[in-house]
Amino acid sequence: MVDGSSQETKGQPGIPAAALFGLCPQCGARSLFDGPARFARRCGACGLDYSQFNVGDGPAAFLTMIVGALVVGLAVWLEFAVHPPFWVHIVLWVPLVAGLTLWGLRVSKAALLVAEYRRKAIEATNNDLRQP
Repeated sequence: MVDGSSQETKGQPGIPAAALFGLCPQCGARSLFDGPARFARRCGACGLDYSQFNVGDGPAAFLTMIVGALVVGLAVWLEFAVHPPFWVHIVLWVPLVAGLTLWGLRVSKAALLVAEYRRKAIEATNNDLRQP
């Protein structure tokens, strides 16, 4: 019977847990982030160099569309249902957009970093592309 875990990933956190709690993909320490959405240079516990991973800005584009669609839909619904003053929209939606975006960036960037670590992803160079 296969249990789904290999010797290589034994003791390492899963992608959902690492993404939600900012866990190091190698040792599981809470050392992935140095700021609200900025990766630390390396893990304080095991020394894994996080700068070798290239997460990029891909999560930000999708997150902007998802959060924007959600908030616009809710704001339109609130406007038609209750007709609140304009300041209510500002007080309600600005913090919600900021919070959802920040939390979503942390989770999505961490998930991509852990996925890259698990799959031993590296950047291709010109020499790699020219090989048969």
